[in-house]
Amino acid sequence: MRPILPFSLVSIIFATILAPAQTTKPKLTLDEFFNSVNFTAVKVSPDGNSVVIGTEKADWEQQIFRKELWLYRMATASLTQLTQSGRDASPQWSPDGQWIAFLSERKVAGSKDEDAEQSKEGADKDKDAQLYLISPNGGEAFAITSGEDEVHAFAWSGDSNAIYFATRQPWTKQQNEDHKKDWKDVIRYRGDERGDVIFRLNLAEALARHATIGSEEIPDAEKDSHVTLGAVAIARTPLRVDQISISRDGRRLALVTSSVSERQEKVEEIELYLVKLADGSSMTGNSTNSQSVHDDAEAAPIRLTYNEAVELNLEWAPDNHHLFFQVNLGSLERKYEDPQPRLYWVDAEGASDKPEIERWFADYPGEVVSYAALPDGSVLCACRMGIEVQLVSQANPKAATQKRQEWAGTYERPAAASQSPSSRIAFAYSAIERPTEVYLADAIDELAQARPITSFNKLFTERDLPKAKPYRWTSDDGTAVEGMLMYPPGKFEAKRLPTLVLIHGGPQDADGNRFEADWYQWDRLAATAGWLVFEPNYRGSTGYGDKFALEIIPEIVSLPGRDILTGVDALVKDGIADANQLAVGGYSYGGYMTNWLITQTTRFKAAVTGAGAVEHIANWGNDDSSVDDAYFLGGLPWEATDRYRSEGAIYQFNKVRTPTHIVAGADDIRVAVLEDYLLDRALHELNIPSDLLIFPGEGHELDKNPWHGKIKVREELKWLQKYGGVTASN
Repeated sequence: MRPILPFSLVSIIFATILAPAQTTKPKLTLDEFFNSVNFTAVKVSPDGNSVVIGTEKADWEQQIFRKELWLYRMATASLTQLTQSGRDASPQWSPDGQWIAFLSERKVAGSKDEDAEQSKEGADKDKDAQLYLISPNGGEAFAITSGEDEVHAFAWSGDSNAIYFATRQPWTKQQNEDHKKDWKDVIRYRGDERGDVIFRLNLAEALARHATIGSEEIPDAEKDSHVTLGAVAIARTPLRVDQISISRDGRRLALVTSSVSERQEKVEEIELYLVKLADGSSMTGNSTNSQSVHDDAEAAPIRLTYNEAVELNLEWAPDNHHLFFQVNLGSLERKYEDPQPRLYWVDAEGASDKPEIERWFADYPGEVVSYAALPDGSVLCACRMGIEVQLVSQANPKAATQKRQEWAGTYERPAAASQSPSSRIAFAYSAIERPTEVYLADAIDELAQARPITSFNKLFTERDLPKAKPYRWTSDDGTAVEGMLMYPPGKFEAKRLPTLVLIHGGPQDADGNRFEADWYQWDRLAATAGWLVFEPNYRGSTGYGDKFALEIIPEIVSLPGRDILTGVDALVKDGIADANQLAVGGYSYGGYMTNWLITQTTRFKAAVTGAGAVEHIANWGNDDSSVDDAYFLGGLPWEATDRYRSEGAIYQFNKVRTPTHIVAGADDIRVAVLEDYLLDRALHELNIPSDLLIFPGEGHELDKNPWHGKIKVREELKWLQKYGGVTASN
């Protein structure tokens, strides 16, 4: 383990004061930009004395994103690396604070993945995530599951004596062999789908087993069974289990389901269910036979919700009666619609046919981005309003909300100790010129005194970063719209600047006062290269009220397109943007908008687009989230045919004159790569300069190989320089 002392904000400020006035910071380079560290988890220990932090950073030699876990201890004020496999994520503290469980894609000793390591097929295959334990007091992590199917959800029992996990319904060795014999390499698109089983694993048995076999090879009997030794099935569902949460008294297990295909095709497949646990949660059952599923011990999940919404992020309230959950798509109150993400809780005590559901922060006009349930029963929300994401608290669903703002910027991943009297709060925080780090405050009323407990992104504080400010204008129908302007270093508030319109995805998102550095959000690199970066929060963006978010229905691209173009007009009129040096770009929904905008105007000298559709029928059929596609366009393809055509860029491509750079993940199922081939084919037919980069093995997120994202941005910058006429010297 390597101790890392957190840097002090006081020392940074003091050093800045003493620095010679003539000292200038160097500009940010491409390599430095892509060495940023992202935070994937922030979890405070039950007693509030430690924090587990998940990080993600590019490993250029192994060509992966390394996912590691770190432990900060209050007693020593130091940060220690817990894991080093590069494949560890989703940490959860045991309620007694003695263990940290997490998922890892590392090889399990003696598993079939390890047996196949020498073969190319085995070496290239992604490893299935298994459940691991590590002590916060030291020692190596070890696996406690080893089935052939991945563990994709888990939770601790309330008394820390057991752990529950969900996998796909395991097959026996014979079932696998029969399937291979009958179907060879044929993919049965829906025929091979099967639901999940929730297992309980007694902690004492798992620890005794580890003490016995250590890192030795897994017994042949367990390899053949495809079920973790000692795991007892307690419930099953024909759907996939996306998340599990156990009440603090150990009496109930809640779960949220989704489609077994992992595609959001039918919103009714995404619901909350309840499983009543016998005598708390530490019942072990007869687990001497690894293949036993103990049907007599299983409980039928009780459905809690019946709605047209996508529920996620479950957490039990301290009262053990209510279950918190967020909704990021769809509606609980009416037919399907996509307002801003919200927070609710459901009274699961009686588990009646229609349990009472209440909305938290109902009067808050912005978006509930993330939340933390506090020991006193109140809730702390990271809530978006305009360009800021601030901390807001509420004592109960009917109480007034209390703004907890201390620093301008963006708060993320709030986390709290679960045991009183500790009142410590941890969170990630960033602002335009303050790179993201994790902070710790002793209490919710002491956020101004929060101290950084990481310094992973310190390098960015030593570079000449772009400055930014909000910009507001009025769209063509009188609607007020806001966005961000990021200026080239040394040119803050300069006039007549070459301007890149960089459009965020979603559309449920917004650009604002936060720090980001990755292939998706590369505004700082574009600004460093000489561009004024205009980031419009067009209609459909969150943080501006539900009405603003819903107004793009069913004009999915044309209305936000007008918002963006009127913003460009305003920048030119105000003398900020150079009308002769304009470019446009975006990814995902930002790619949709880019593809549409180059059919509406020839004013953009260059375009860079990625994972954006140019039509909506094939995209609806290939999208893994087609529920919202049909909603955005006002119906299914055969119900809103004219709208699918009028909002499709491909039908207006005869007007395109803009040289366009295109990127796509070869395995993208959010926006199928066929859309990018179609775009490139149309541009080629029209003799418009274009270039198409396909990243093998990548889905929509480009999260497999860091080189792909780096190459993407490197080539996009070159394209802007070639056709937009802007170099770093500008």
